[in-house]
Amino acid sequence: MDNSKNTGKIIGSLVIGALAGATLGVLFAPRKGTKTRSKITGGADKLAKNLNKKIKNEAKDFKRSFSKETKSLKNKAAKLEDMVEEKMENVTASIKEKANTLLQMNSDHEFNKK
Repeated sequence: MDNSKNTGKIIGSLVIGALAGATLGVLFAPRKGTKTRSKITGGADKLAKNLNKKIKNEAKDFKRSFSKETKSLKNKAAKLEDMVEEKMENVTASIKEKANTLLQMNSDHEFNKK
């Protein structure tokens, strides 16, 4: 996530820098307005393409990271499920054993009464 924050700051800085540069370029342009506008448009197109490429790369990186985390969580959940099943089997076996012991004790006690 820190990588995403840093990338966002970098992209924001690039956009602000591009806007400031374009503004200063228009103010101090030695060329005709049409040429200056054409240059600004070309620069904006280039900036948009670069920005689009960076966003796509960040999305791919996020997807990969998310996929790895998902697999890790699934593995942990499976291990936890196995542990719970094992504990339940142990508890069930213990309860059955104690119930059988109590039944045996009760039947012995009933037998001794007669």
